[in-house]
Amino acid sequence: MKPRSARTAAPAPVAELPEALCRRLTHFFTDIDDTLTRDGLIPPGSFSAMWDLQAAGIHVVPVTGRPAGWCDHIARMWPVAGVVGENGAFSYAYDRRKKSMTRIFSDPGLAGAERRRALEAVARRVLTEVPGTALAADQAFRLSDIAIDYCEDVPPLAPELLDQVCAILQEEGVRFKVSSIHVNFWQGSFDKLTGVREFLKAQGLEWEAVRETSIFIGDSPNDEPLFAGFAHSVAVGSLRRYLDRLEALPEFLTEAGPGDGFQEAVSEILKKRGRQAGPAGR
Repeated sequence: MKPRSARTAAPAPVAELPEALCRRLTHFFTDIDDTLTRDGLIPPGSFSAMWDLQAAGIHVVPVTGRPAGWCDHIARMWPVAGVVGENGAFSYAYDRRKKSMTRIFSDPGLAGAERRRALEAVARRVLTEVPGTALAADQAFRLSDIAIDYCEDVPPLAPELLDQVCAILQEEGVRFKVSSIHVNFWQGSFDKLTGVREFLKAQGLEWEAVRETSIFIGDSPNDEPLFAGFAHSVAVGSLRRYLDRLEALPEFLTEAGPGDGFQEAVSEILKKRGRQAGPAGR
């Protein structure tokens, strides 16, 4: 199969998802912010869509930059098979029958005190040199990274100032990704795709098999490792503004944007599996 990173063609409409793929689908991996959510909230239709996927026998796994504290809640209380958090630093999976949480870490040293001090020093430089930035409100619940808020709880940062944040992080030698709301940075070799692979390994599943029976859906440049790594991927329509910045493009694109695009993709999958979105899993 041609690597996704070599794709240069524009993504196809999500209505062109192959029926055969939809029928053999086992896993649906999804970003959260501005993919599943809209304007910072989970629309009723998005939450219902997760239940509908579960009822159809498809494992839902959020893959997010959000923090460990949130991920513990998501794994326990959402209709999901697990969650990959902090851009791939770990995965959590809750066994409701055994009432037991499995936590898998991509890098055993990610929460070390020395690493934390180094990251905090970089954060201080960003906050000092780039006016309008702030630590993300969810920073207290993080284990491995630091999140710089550039438009969630602060006024949207001008593009040239966002570029300045990225330039500082590149100069400091940390790994970083820009989401639709934060710039996350960390030390270590993991990313969202690493986290997905570690999650599947912990489930006793082979990545090379699952990648052919899975879809990932996202919305922003920090999802690029998954657009590249998955055999099949979708982006919500709001990704259009980033397409010229990406080397790895999604295979399909929804017409609608955040939240609604997620529901659009799920509806298309269920329709081609011979099911309709409805109250079965609610």
